[in-house]
Amino acid sequence: ATAADTDAPCRKHSTPHPPKSPQNFPGTRALLFKLPHPPCSSFISPYVLPAPLLWCCLPGAVVGSQNITARIGKPLVLNCKGAPKKPPQQLEWKLNTGRTEAWKVLSPQGGPWDSVARILPNGSLLLPAVGIQDEGTFRCRATSRNGKETKSNYQVRVYQIPGKPEIVDPASELTAGVPNKVGTCVSEGSYPAGTLSWHLDGKPLIPDGKGASVKEETRRHPETGLFTLQSELMVTPARGGAPRPTFSCSFSPSLPRRRALHTAPFQLTVWEPVPLKEVQLMVEPEGGAVAPGSTVTLTCEAPAQPPPQIHWIKDALWVGRGWEP
Repeated sequence: ATAADTDAPCRKHSTPHPPKSPQNFPGTRALLFKLPHPPCSSFISPYVLPAPLLWCCLPGAVVGSQNITARIGKPLVLNCKGAPKKPPQQLEWKLNTGRTEAWKVLSPQGGPWDSVARILPNGSLLLPAVGIQDEGTFRCRATSRNGKETKSNYQVRVYQIPGKPEIVDPASELTAGVPNKVGTCVSEGSYPAGTLSWHLDGKPLIPDGKGASVKEETRRHPETGLFTLQSELMVTPARGGAPRPTFSCSFSPSLPRRRALHTAPFQLTVWEPVPLKEVQLMVEPEGGAVAPGSTVTLTCEAPAQPPPQIHWIKDALWVGRGWEP
């Protein structure tokens, strides 16, 4: 709009003009402005503005919301745009967060809310130590000394990054062809909750419910509101597969966006049982009949690659997957 039109809003145009079609002006956009100027409201003819048009700010308008992320326990300062830097000031801060049931207007003179949020001499709002209950909307309306009104709007979210996740109760070895518990990955003290992921040989391990499955659990501390995540991994190694797979776990925060936190990788050996028909027990002397005090040598032969682990059991029977005395 031209300066002449904006300086004299009540001169003409008591009714709106139909907008010009942007199709007649390639690469342009047509906008229709309504400027309230007491004691009358007038319409300015639509103007075709060159594209791209990023913003058009009218006095007193809130142009979008600014998203703010703050770490729990740290101070946060929100600026009141358009406010004079020194008193006297005409401004109003109000908030709608987890600490309020509706909009709460803060007093520039201070009050009981000073420990949570207080207005600084320059008009900014200080939150000395941000908490989970401070998530929500903060708005400021300021009037400059020449009468121009400016509004600020903030959407505040908080976060807490936990330490590196840990593997609890890791397995010592795996058995091919049967389900095995690899371990439990634990992350404590996050907000928002975030996610845990497993990795096999440095690549993401996608649970398919057959060769790999994950049992997850999320708990929230009743006082701090922080999250504890657990992820238990079960795998069924394929026979003839990798003999020494490497596993690791990672935590990915949902806020803010940053690199995942990884556990130290650990390697397990896959034990592949040999069918009993391929196991041979050699006894020397042959037949195993010896006099008391003599020596008997037992040799277990089980041809397999990699070489299998051999366990000796005395006076027991094989029942299912284990030996029973």
